[in-house]
Amino acid sequence: MILGTAGHIDHGKTALVRALTGVDTDRLPEEKRRGITIDLGFAPLEIDGIGTIGIVDVPGHEAFIRTMLAGASGIDLAMLVVAADEGVMPQTREHLEILSLLGIRKGVIAITKSDLADDEWKSLVQDDIRTLTRDTFLSDAEIVFVSALTGSNVSELKDAIRRAASTVEGNRKDDLFRMPIDRAFTVRGTGTVVTGTVWSGSLERDRYARIEPGGKQFRVRAIQSHGHNVDTATPGTRTAVALASSEIEDAGRGANLISDPHWIPTTRIDVVLTLHENFSPTPRTRVRFHAATAETGARLSRLRALEDGTLSSRLVLDEPILARAQERFVIRLPSPPTTVGGGVIVDPYPSRMRKAPHREVSLEGRLAEILGEAGPMGVKRALLPIRTGYSETAVRNALGSVNAMEVGELVISPNAITLLEDRIIRLLAIETANHPLEDGVSLQTLRMAGKAPEQVIDFVFDRLIMKGSIEVSGSLARPAGWKSRLSVRDQEVSDAILHAICTQGAEPPTVGELQSKFGSATSALIRRLERQGDVKRVSEDRYYSAAAVEQMVGSLRAWADTGRRYSPSELKEVLGVSRKFLIPFLEFCDRTGVTERQGDGRVVRSAG
Repeated sequence: MILGTAGHIDHGKTALVRALTGVDTDRLPEEKRRGITIDLGFAPLEIDGIGTIGIVDVPGHEAFIRTMLAGASGIDLAMLVVAADEGVMPQTREHLEILSLLGIRKGVIAITKSDLADDEWKSLVQDDIRTLTRDTFLSDAEIVFVSALTGSNVSELKDAIRRAASTVEGNRKDDLFRMPIDRAFTVRGTGTVVTGTVWSGSLERDRYARIEPGGKQFRVRAIQSHGHNVDTATPGTRTAVALASSEIEDAGRGANLISDPHWIPTTRIDVVLTLHENFSPTPRTRVRFHAATAETGARLSRLRALEDGTLSSRLVLDEPILARAQERFVIRLPSPPTTVGGGVIVDPYPSRMRKAPHREVSLEGRLAEILGEAGPMGVKRALLPIRTGYSETAVRNALGSVNAMEVGELVISPNAITLLEDRIIRLLAIETANHPLEDGVSLQTLRMAGKAPEQVIDFVFDRLIMKGSIEVSGSLARPAGWKSRLSVRDQEVSDAILHAICTQGAEPPTVGELQSKFGSATSALIRRLERQGDVKRVSEDRYYSAAAVEQMVGSLRAWADTGRRYSPSELKEVLGVSRKFLIPFLEFCDRTGVTERQGDGRVVRSAG
């Protein structure tokens, strides 16, 4: 579990953490010299009945809000710190607002420096805090007056933290592993080490993990949690991971350590915004976007007001980030730097054609929406936990509720499958009506017309065959029970074409010559004769009768000696044809295994 501090500069956050844990979280020389927190600090807090709580100490100065945001992401519990001698200050308000926007639900309030104020003043400060937090997640939080200097009520504050922590829900261990990185440094003899709070899932030593953005993969050499070597990084813990063969340039604040190969960065996300009343954005308004430990510029687009007073939008990001549905974020104006709102990510991989997103819905509702948008193209199953924000187990269980169909790695809505079946049946009916001389429609034509992945089309073919709606023979499909039928006129033309080919024997006419004599149906009728086995296609534009081919091949094999190479002129004499007919016929024999070309000559193979 992670506890994050919040509060105005010089209200004693770091001193209070030191009193609770014995650890000075100000590690930088400049922090020591200036007496203020500049970067994130970390310390373990042992609480009876709870275990180790990782404390993230954030800077309170307004100039370091960006750093505060990075530290506040991923915390389970907040500790709002207010100095008794000053009371509520600007960063008290902004930090509280940020925590609320990030969806923090539990916390405690520490009024520090209580030894510097009298009871009457402390009562006024407490009243101000209650007014400030009235409509926030801290409205019922315990308030503890404490002094880091004297140690007064430090144990009482620990008890309050224990009670608040006991109400926090457990982290998701069966989920995708993710650790937003807040620090990266080099340790002699170990290499590059990245640190952060594990948001979800687990990672084992000697497994491989990837840094995104960047896409580089590394072996996990070692893992530490709260200063102790462990074999597995688990959610809700402060963790340091040593990565083999990595450089410090490969990682930094804003990147993420993950293990799922399908999770990739994005520059477009659909969101629902909660904004300040005095902030009225327009399409193309520029903001600074803060999510996890990342920060980048963003542009608002596709704005739409929702019934509950929130605003749906698509954010177009200046740089790719790793994002997931249900993840919280904060937006600020770039100049002057001001927090103006925040919200929740609805979809990290939205369709470009999709309208503005709806408010959060159930897992089943989101799955139905995603699959409906994808249509027959389907969605990769591995992307659904990322696009919904739920664990793989929850997604798998919910797919049955929406009657989703799985085809290989894709998930498709039943409605899309039905529409695709109707499309194929309709296309078959049209094509067979327009081309009655053909024995069916090529499967490749149907795959192209289906406008869906090949594996999905084949899945639909199988369903239609099982239903008895279509028949497939070789590379052709047709409506069940349908047969090509020749009219009396077509049968007469077909017989005439076959007669013309047969009477010419080893030197038949070209398709073009036949077409000029017998008309436009010639090609279709010749293909039908080929399917019936009456003719064979020897070259691009010439068909031979099956009997002529058999006779010519038989002559070659009867005449030739096994293993001897013959020149084209020798073979020409055997077949009794001109060179114009010889070469195409020999190439046909090469393709069908009758002959084997060797240099300028050919060897005639035996029939066996």
